[in-house]
Amino acid sequence: MRLPSFPTLIRTLYAFSNATARFSTTTSSSLKALPQAAAARGTVLRSMPTIPFLGSLFSSSAKDMTDYPVKKSDNEWRAVLNKEQFRILREKGTEAPYAGVYDKHSPTSGTYTCAACAAPLYRATHKFKSGCGWPAYFDSIPGAVTRHTDSTFGMQRTEILCANCGGHLGHVFKGEGYPTPTDERHCVNSISLTFKDEEVAAESKV
Repeated sequence: MRLPSFPTLIRTLYAFSNATARFSTTTSSSLKALPQAAAARGTVLRSMPTIPFLGSLFSSSAKDMTDYPVKKSDNEWRAVLNKEQFRILREKGTEAPYAGVYDKHSPTSGTYTCAACAAPLYRATHKFKSGCGWPAYFDSIPGAVTRHTDSTFGMQRTEILCANCGGHLGHVFKGEGYPTPTDERHCVNSISLTFKDEEVAAESKV
């Protein structure tokens, strides 16, 4: 039997995780509106425990109390971000693997900035091909990214956020054996970023 390719497997896990999360938020009143057999199946699915690996792989809900230079209310962020940007940057969501515009983006120069506040985060020279399905960087501009311990779903990961506005970028992983100077992989959502051809100075944007 031929096994599915790694990208196909990742997409399947992501879709399953999202479908499970969406289904778990269905209210009991909406279930009552379904035919009896469908409602029964829904009750069984809702009673199933979540799968820690899938949930922790594709989302983050770590509480962040940092006082960032750029401060906006949720309504103010919604006014300047589109729906998907808000879901990822402010609600700590994750875009689908292999779908981001910067996943296979390989410039030789330029700067990746925060899509929310325009603060410079990564140089083009920090980016490398990891094959993980999301843009990968072995380092960031000094002081541009802050790290928080994410202990959700029964496991510990390191969440990375824009140090200027607190926008969720993704997670950083260490010791995976990539041939990079830091042996780190900043796994970043493309939607959290904007690319500029020039080298942007590392200063806060308000």
